[in-house]
Amino acid sequence: MLVDVAGQRLYLLDGIVPLADWPVSTAAAGIDAREGSGGTPPGVHRIGQRIGADAPPGTVFVSREPTGHVWGPGQPEAPGQADATADQDLILTRVLTLDGLEEGINRGPGVDSASRYIYLHGTNAEDRLGTPCSHGCVRLANADVAMLFDLVREGDPVVII
Repeated sequence: MLVDVAGQRLYLLDGIVPLADWPVSTAAAGIDAREGSGGTPPGVHRIGQRIGADAPPGTVFVSREPTGHVWGPGQPEAPGQADATADQDLILTRVLTLDGLEEGINRGPGVDSASRYIYLHGTNAEDRLGTPCSHGCVRLANADVAMLFDLVREGDPVVII
């Protein structure tokens, strides 16, 4: 899998042959692996965990756990809260965690993608896909992340350039 930050696209590859591609949103802060940067980390990663296999589309995740709430446009993040806005960067539908594989670049103290909770995930801001506006994660449309989830396995490579 390849995430093209400049083009705001994710490509599912079989070797070098593209099988599918989807629009994404990476970080508004650009490419940056430093803790606290809000950037999308560069380099070679692997899928760490696949979370949410049986969750309905729009399921809200907090700390990689489903909250029991299913979000839809104009709905609150959770019962009793104000409407969720695109700036809230909800984690929806499916979660694919990323483990950095390059020491000092996206793995290890101060730059660790897993410790920074960098994911591929569904979003409440589908209208902003194609624009860098996340807080570090790679956002996909909810239908797209569900499709991607079914096509990948833990340990599959993810390269962010």
